[in-house]
Amino acid sequence: MLIVAALGGNALSKRGEPMTLETQRGNARKAAQSLAELIKAGHQLVVTHGNGPQVGMLGLQALAGPKDGDYPLDVLGAESEGLIGYIIEQELRNVLPADALLATLLTQTLVDATDAAFLHPTKPVGPVYDAATAQRFEKQRDWQIAPDGAHWRRVVASPAPVEIIQMKIISMLVAGNVTVICAGGGGVPVARDTRGALTGMEAVIDKDLASTIVARHIGADILLLLTDVDAVYQDFGKPTAQRIASIGALGLDKDQFAAGSMRPKIEAAGIFAIATGHPAAIGRLEDALAVCQGTRGTMIVARPSAIKLRR
Repeated sequence: MLIVAALGGNALSKRGEPMTLETQRGNARKAAQSLAELIKAGHQLVVTHGNGPQVGMLGLQALAGPKDGDYPLDVLGAESEGLIGYIIEQELRNVLPADALLATLLTQTLVDATDAAFLHPTKPVGPVYDAATAQRFEKQRDWQIAPDGAHWRRVVASPAPVEIIQMKIISMLVAGNVTVICAGGGGVPVARDTRGALTGMEAVIDKDLASTIVARHIGADILLLLTDVDAVYQDFGKPTAQRIASIGALGLDKDQFAAGSMRPKIEAAGIFAIATGHPAAIGRLEDALAVCQGTRGTMIVARPSAIKLRR
């Protein structure tokens, strides 16, 4: 099967861990081992990934420098896409046969400059903060802050992806049996001006929604949305919680889930399944092969079906 595997930001930076290069490389090594299981099972892979923690940390580093060293989010997105792609590709190379073909592609994603998302930031970036620190950064740096569980994070605009600029190149690489790492952080957000020229935008694109564009254009057989949560749950957080093993794409109400967590995955899975007739699945990165096989995680299918639950 041709698989698009979308890795959550936790692939390189888990909650509570220091964002050192050593820690991120260790997490990438674990991610590579899980992805390699898919390739060794005979599947072809395209990898996308989040960058929320990394792009936020790069922003903090820039702020610590000279006053004119503050970089916009599109530039920070490009930096983080290169950083994460480099680490993932290297760790994959270390666990795959020597003749395996891999390529990391710096990807730009077109958005609409008039998208209403620019007026209502919702996308979390950077590390989590306690309330006092969040309030200080909100005042000092004119950030918009929102709750994230028991903590707080900076939120930025997350416009809908319209087009992957490098889509033809990605398709060419896939046709050449290359394992492609692309659309990191949803791709660098760009828009066209009145002359048609591309310009960077101050935003972060949801990588799950961008991944649906990649998956649809290359004709993927399945879209895997891999994170640190083992599945989608009915009655999540309650004693009656049960894993949803499979469900029709129209059976999940994305509005029941938080905008900064599971909701984009529910939305992306439904869009892909309905548009292509192929399934999407949500589950833990460590369980990638089992999620693909439907024995772990949650499988979202195009046609209506009865909800299958598991304890």
